[in-house]
This record gives sequence, structure tokens and C-alpha cells, in this order.
Amino acid sequence: MPQAGLDVLLVNPGSRTQIYQALGSTLSAIEPPVWGGLIATFLRRRRIAVDVLDANAEDLLPGDVAARVKERSPRLVVVLVYGHNPSASTQVMPSAGAICRSIKEQGLSSKVLLVGGHVAALPERTLREEAADFVCDGEGLHTITDLVAALKEDSSDWNRVRGVYYWNDGTIRKSTPAPNIERLDEEMPGLAWDLLPMDRYRAHNWHCFGFLDRRSPYASLYTTLGCPYHCSYCCIQAPFKSGEAALGYQKEVNSYRFWSPQTIAADIDRLVLQYGVRNIKFADEMFVLNRRHVMELCRLLIERRYDLNIWAYARVDSVKDGMEETLVRAGVRWLCFGIESGSAKVRNDVLKTFEQDQIARTIKRVREAGISVIANYIFGLPEDDHDTMQATLDLAIDLNCEFANFYCTMAYPGSALYRRAVEEGWPLPDSWTAYSQHAVDSLPLPTRHVSAHEVLAFRDKAFHTYFDRQAYHDMLTVRFGPDTARHVKDMAAKKLDRLGLATGAVGRTISKGI
Repeated sequence: MPQAGLDVLLVNPGSRTQIYQALGSTLSAIEPPVWGGLIATFLRRRRIAVDVLDANAEDLLPGDVAARVKERSPRLVVVLVYGHNPSASTQVMPSAGAICRSIKEQGLSSKVLLVGGHVAALPERTLREEAADFVCDGEGLHTITDLVAALKEDSSDWNRVRGVYYWNDGTIRKSTPAPNIERLDEEMPGLAWDLLPMDRYRAHNWHCFGFLDRRSPYASLYTTLGCPYHCSYCCIQAPFKSGEAALGYQKEVNSYRFWSPQTIAADIDRLVLQYGVRNIKFADEMFVLNRRHVMELCRLLIERRYDLNIWAYARVDSVKDGMEETLVRAGVRWLCFGIESGSAKVRNDVLKTFEQDQIARTIKRVREAGISVIANYIFGLPEDDHDTMQATLDLAIDLNCEFANFYCTMAYPGSALYRRAVEEGWPLPDSWTAYSQHAVDSLPLPTRHVSAHEVLAFRDKAFHTYFDRQAYHDMLTVRFGPDTARHVKDMAAKKLDRLGLATGAVGRTISKGI
């Protein structure tokens, strides 16, 4: 039997090399497990003994994790299937699955629960395929507390555990959904930072342009949960849908929850004063959205004069006139805009709607205020052809933002695009690693006009076209100095290995009849 000391061990899987290839060693961020820290706070407030094992930050192999589990002997191991960004849960599955297998191969008595966006999107499939005792179809907080209560009573009546899928006599059963947590300030006010290896986290390289030797300390946190928009390629809402249904939400409505500015500021106080953190990511899918909430938080941060280096997500239609000056004073140094495509027709097809002229106008305004921009672009959306993908690259070059991410379209489980792909027989990857943008076996969706092979090849060529330009290097030199420009040249020299491009695989497009 597990020792009485530890009820729950939260495990953050590690797979940087598999997901990012050589980029994972030095260039990518090492993110704290935000959901792990929040869950730990939630459990502590219910007097549940909890600890966090960040296998990603500590570079632990699955066998190493199993050894730690054996040493700690928790009642319940919770493997967290989340990623660097809201759409990156699926690519963590290979590492999460390997950890589950290693624990079971050790014959340990601890029960294993899988939690996360991918798991919530495909709960029954996940239980069938992975060596876990349970999977969660929601955000997991009530599920974990219910499981701990059952395990403490030596009960195997898993149906009393809300939001769980489990095996019963060779058949998969599911319990009633667990509602989402609504009182965020009361239930989980901030992360359990003391349970995390804070000295191991580092910011993205671009986040610290101009001072690349100061990427640590670093932290990321949420100020809100969920997103009210319905972009069809995004799976951010997957872990919340069953909990929304339990609360009586209509299926087409997305929940959007807030921590108070005071609670967020108090969490940042801890980061700055206890851990010396200045580099911070607001990991919300849409931080700059509710003006009152954002401006009040900015006011509190301006009062503190912490000299922060914050980056956050926004839309080109959500940063209203006048907000940018307040954001800068609060320490927001970077905004990430999901521009996605240079074609309004392509964007509208995936429900990413805003006026075309807002793109250049908003980016010009925030850059003039002193905020650097990281622009996200997606190649291979369903209506893309060679001309629209070129238009997207041309737009990126014209904007010449301080950094850019170039993605291929992936039908992530939990997104409307994934459901559509399954229903209509579009080709999907055979492995979860292939959902990673940078993996060797990365396999995007084809479009109605362009094959997956062509989309991937265009994306990789676009990356080097953008980052090899003299106009871009000149801008970096002026903005951040020659060391940053040289760093980016070194980064761009790293080539990704691509199995699909080597073999010429996946040549067909989506049926024109759809």
C-alpha cells in the first residue's frame, strides 16, 4: 500500500528533444507546469498532501520518473498532458504515455491518472491506448480530490469520482462530469511555486533579445482561463467543455474565467520578491481582451515598479487605442499576435475574423509605443493555396516584426478542425509526435489545393526566408544590438530534419467536393 505521507504526485512529462529537435536544448523556453502549480494549490487548500515532479525541467527519462514514484509511493500519480502553448498538449502524449508504462512495469501500487487537453478531447481512446488506471475528461480538479477520497477509503467505486473514465470488467465506464471551478481567487489563488524547481526555468530566446544572458529566472502564469472565440484550429477549450456542460452552459458557448487583478499581482509579488523573477509570460490564450481587467492589473503592476519583462497573447482587434502605453508602463515588452494568414478569405474560413487593415495599423501602434511584436502565421489552412501562402509570407516580410512563428496547420484533438477532419476522412498523423511543428515526423493537414508535403516544405522555406533577410538583421541590430542579430543568424542556421520531406510522403489534398 502507498505510504500515508503523500496523496498526490503531479508529474510534468519531459520531451523537449522529441518535440523541438536541436532547438530544445538552448533556444526553446523551459516552462513551469502552470496547471500543475494551480492543481497543487487547489489540493493544498483541501489538506491533500501533494508534490510536483517536473520531469521536463529536470530532463528525467520515463524510468527515472518511475524510480521517483517508487521512492515517494503516492496514492495517486497525476500525469499532466499540457504543452508550451494552449495547442501543444497532443505532442506531449508520447512522453506521458511512456511514463505511465514505466510506472506500471515497476509493479507499483500507486494509481495513475492522465489529465490535460488532449486527454479531455479523446478520453476513451486515451484509456484504451495508455497504461493508466484513469483518464479525466475535464480540467481535473474535482476528479483528483474525489479519487483521493476514494483511495483513502480503499473504495473501488469509481463511479462516485466525477469526470473520470475507467475500466470495469473489461468495459470502459465514465462517471458524471465534474463542474469547472468558478471561484478562482478562493479555490486556487496562484501557483505552488515552492514545489517547482524555479532555478531550472528559462524564457524563450526572443523574449530576452538584448539581454540573452538573463533568460532565467522565468515564470509563466494565467490571469484568465478559456477563450470566448471559436477559431476552428484551436483546442484551448477542450479541458473545459465537460465542466461547462455540468454547469449548464450551451454547447456553443465558451467559458471565460478571471482571477482578480489583486490575486494576480500578489502572485507576481511572490515571484519577484522570493525568486527574483523578472521574465514573465501570461499564458492566457487571450490576455489583452477585457479592458477593465487588463488595465486594473496594469495599474497594480505600475505601482510596484518591478521593471518586468512580460509577454502575452493578444488579437489585432483587442488592443484598443490608448492601451499600449499602459501596457508598456506595467512591464509588457512583447505582444504575440495571431495573424495566421495574409488572406481574409482563409482566416474567415477558420473563424479568425478581423479587418485586414487592422493588422498593420495595430502592430504599428504597439511598436511605436515600445512593445516588440511576435507574429504568428499558419500555412496550410483549409482554403490555402500557393498564392495565399505566399501572401502570408509577403505580409510577414512587410511587417518585419521583431520575431515570427511559422506554423503548419494541425488538426489538434479537441479542435473543430479535428472533428471535421475525422468526419470527412482527411488524412491525419499516425503518431502523436507528428503533431509537433518541429518534430522529425511532423505531418500537417493538406489543404483543398496543396498537399501536406508542400505545406511543410513551404513552412520551412518561409522560416529561413524571413530570418535570413538583411532587412530583418538590420532592424534587430538597431532594436537590440549586434549580439542579438548574430544570435538569430546562428538560430536560423539550424536546420530541422523532416521525414516527410525526405520521403515525399503525403501528396494528396483534401477532396474538392467538401
